[in-house]
Amino acid sequence: QVQLVESGGGLVQAGGSLRLSCAASGRVFSIYTMGWFRQAPGKEREFVARIRWSGGSTYYADSVKGRFTISRDTAKNTGYLQMNSLKPEDTAVYYCAADPRYILAQRVADFSSWGQGTQVTVSS
Repeated sequence: QVQLVESGGGLVQAGGSLRLSCAASGRVFSIYTMGWFRQAPGKEREFVARIRWSGGSTYYADSVKGRFTISRDTAKNTGYLQMNSLKPEDTAVYYCAADPRYILAQRVADFSSWGQGTQVTVSS
């Protein structure tokens, strides 16, 4: 099993930036994909971005493409989500997730390990 802990959330004005971190522990060697999701009040959890833990290839939701960047530091067992040009509609709890399966993980059900979430609030 993999344990994930997010950090870096907070309050920022529209147009600003934040960097979220996801510290992984446990069976980190088993991670194939790390992803970021977000959930706004009253809405379903939605996919934001994913990265292949070893190869580093990335994929983004259209809503964040060009503004957000997912990365990882395998030496530190930590994933990151750099968020630029933030908009009020980016306000949500952001979750880090990981899974060991060799699949194109993008759905909530595709990820077996989850962090507790970190709040991001973008004011207009």
